[in-house]
Amino acid sequence: MRVGVIGGGQLARMMVPAAIELGIEIAVLGESQDSSARIAVTAIGDHRDPEVVLAFARDVDVITFDHEHVPQPVLRALVDAGVAVRPGPEALLHAQDKLVLRERLQQLGVPQPEWARVADADELAAFLERVGGRAVVKTPRGGYDGHGVRVVSSAREADDWLADGPLLAEELVAFRRELAQLVARRPSGDVAVWPLVETVQGGGVCREVFAPAPRATARTERVSREIAHSLAQALGVTGVLAVELFETADDRVLVNELAMRPHNSGHWTIDGAVTSQFEQHLRAVLDLPLGSTDAIAPWSAMVNVLGGPADGDLDRPMPLLMADQPAAKVHLYGKAPRPGRKIGHVTATGADLDEAVFQARAAAAFFA
Repeated sequence: MRVGVIGGGQLARMMVPAAIELGIEIAVLGESQDSSARIAVTAIGDHRDPEVVLAFARDVDVITFDHEHVPQPVLRALVDAGVAVRPGPEALLHAQDKLVLRERLQQLGVPQPEWARVADADELAAFLERVGGRAVVKTPRGGYDGHGVRVVSSAREADDWLADGPLLAEELVAFRRELAQLVARRPSGDVAVWPLVETVQGGGVCREVFAPAPRATARTERVSREIAHSLAQALGVTGVLAVELFETADDRVLVNELAMRPHNSGHWTIDGAVTSQFEQHLRAVLDLPLGSTDAIAPWSAMVNVLGGPADGDLDRPMPLLMADQPAAKVHLYGKAPRPGRKIGHVTATGADLDEAVFQARAAAAFFA
């Protein structure tokens, strides 16, 4: 079995150990030879070029993704050529276009923030008046880690983005915290669900993840599972689906965004679950039986390593880190340090959440 991954980022990199353990061959179409997943890069090229992508797909059994930015015409060309694309174009469209996602969630009756498609300043002004004077404005396509997202209190604050086309406007949700629910689905329809987790954001970037979500009620866990399960089925997702959620003060959960691939909120599963999201994604896209999603410890804490040391030397902190926090598991992405860049993560597990959080934070701090 040979899986082709489009995109050479850290998600493709973290699929490699799981593929080796399962005896699966993995090939990566990378952006450059020094991509994060360079150990598995077999081709270099532009994921927007149909000829490049079709040539890459000739030697694999199934195509999957490190990111959701492959254009729909390229995805359609793969399908027309008889390539197994998982997730497929119809599903991926909901992760590529936020307006399409909001419309579909509305059709399905899934709880979400109040929203509107706004094509000009007048429509944005009307929406602002309806939601109390402040709103979140998003570019429908291409945003990630805070990019393409802006909080506005005046319609004129989005003039530059409106010049390029309609935007998504959402109410500014007064949420208590952010949660994430990961599921995996195989083509035959089987679905596996991991424990609900809490995510801590800063500057539009995920900083920490706690699994399971502390203090989550049985109702919140049930509703989150039901939402993710129903979306995986209704959208025809194959592979891992991450559903990012807002938990409100009145104990509601609202869908924020979706990702149809392994996700930052699921990195804890490498060390904290029976089956990691990366192994599960490979199982799912190959239509193999799904693995157990049970946690192997009462608590897991994942802390992202952002930026890195000013001198760029990631080797220097490792001996001190290992001696100071021998229980912490460090995952580096083979990326050069840069302010704000995700260059790795640290996970700690155990019987006490506070201790796990302390260990993960202390280990990550060695890279500051």
